[in-house]
Amino acid sequence: MDVIGTILWPVKWIVELLLVGWHWLLSYFGLEPAAGITWVLSIIGLVLVVRAALIPLVARQIRGQRKMLQIAPELKAIQDRYKGKNDQLSREAMSRETMALYAAAGTNPLTSCLPLMLQAPVFLALFSVLNDAQQGKVGIGLLNETLAVQFGRAQLFGAAALHDSFASQWSLMTAVRPFEPSVLWIAATMVALMTASQLITQQQITSKNLSPENRASPPFRQQRILTYLLPVIFVLSGVAFPLGVLFYFLTSNLWSLVQHVIVIRSMPPAGAGPPT
Repeated sequence: MDVIGTILWPVKWIVELLLVGWHWLLSYFGLEPAAGITWVLSIIGLVLVVRAALIPLVARQIRGQRKMLQIAPELKAIQDRYKGKNDQLSREAMSRETMALYAAAGTNPLTSCLPLMLQAPVFLALFSVLNDAQQGKVGIGLLNETLAVQFGRAQLFGAAALHDSFASQWSLMTAVRPFEPSVLWIAATMVALMTASQLITQQQITSKNLSPENRASPPFRQQRILTYLLPVIFVLSGVAFPLGVLFYFLTSNLWSLVQHVIVIRSMPPAGAGPPT
């Protein structure tokens, strides 16, 4: 097992526990265990539990990003003051002033990035478990062979297999071979919803209720790039993802959208206008 696999092992075990737990609960209340809708609802339940557990990290990340935006003008002033001065004394003085500014504000670039970095293993584990399960691969924990095969064969509307993707069915269609149209329209709809929700979320993060000073700062302009870059990434990658994995991303994106709307309305940044 490689280093990444070793790091993800305990996280994947928990992910499988949640996925199988939701599947058992839904089956217990009468849903067909092998049905595609049962597995889709299990994926949604899994994502909701994981995202709820990550709320403290996300809240810390948002506070860190806001503080970095608030001190951006002062940080820019320090950088301008030492612009073109490459001697050691100037570099040390610039470093001291920068660190003093971070200390006074109670933040630093790592504060806003660390929560995101800590979330990465969870998202990687989620993607790995769902992707492997849809190929019938046995998991490392409670996702046994029977459940893995069942998940791999699960279908929506009696035809759209959760392991199929837009790209695979598109290739069959263009090669004039038998294909499943329902996979194409389900995947296309979810990719469109993923892209739209991601775009709206990024606009909420980068522009809603920020003060004019924040909007003029370099960090804000850098975040604006992500507003349009991330949706493009979702379009390009989404067509290759299996339907089951798309349900994971769509649920996660919708959670992020609602979460940021609530955060902005309940805790508007200092100097911002009323929520709109």
